[in-house]
Amino acid sequence: MLRLKTSVSTASRASTPQDVADYHRRVVDDDSSTKRGFEIGKDGLGGIVVGMDGSPASFNAAAWAAGLARRERARLVLVYVEAVGGVAYWSPMGVAVASEAAESLVEELRGEVVSHLEWVDIDWDFVHHRGDPAVGLEQVAEQYRADLIVVGRSRRRGGLLGTVPATLVVEAVRPVVVVP
Repeated sequence: MLRLKTSVSTASRASTPQDVADYHRRVVDDDSSTKRGFEIGKDGLGGIVVGMDGSPASFNAAAWAAGLARRERARLVLVYVEAVGGVAYWSPMGVAVASEAAESLVEELRGEVVSHLEWVDIDWDFVHHRGDPAVGLEQVAEQYRADLIVVGRSRRRGGLLGTVPATLVVEAVRPVVVVP
């Protein structure tokens, strides 16, 4: 039985530098407001958020999470977070070019996801969010009340894990799985 439910959405607002600072401050201060959407000790998983950037590791993470979502009958939320802090966003022309490139990547990722998930019996969404990747994944997880964040291990920089997985492992309020 094929039960494919897809949607593409854009987050209602992008994460700002203040969101990033507030997120890091709440985690350090152990503010209970960051814990409102995640319930420890719940039976099973209701939702799984997966960070997608087009890398082989992100597709490995998506495949692993799709299997878990199928077994747990959980909703899978695949998220591409467009980092808007780069040099390309310093000028209006750069913003236009970078946004166009990001939209192209989002459509390409969505096509790949559809081709891989069309035969898997799970409910899933694809979300395009703008802002800091670690904060954006946490915000989408909160929005969907996800119980788990899954990301691929970076092979480029940031040590063993990469900057986004390392930030999430240390600062996220819900469990994080890093898939090689």
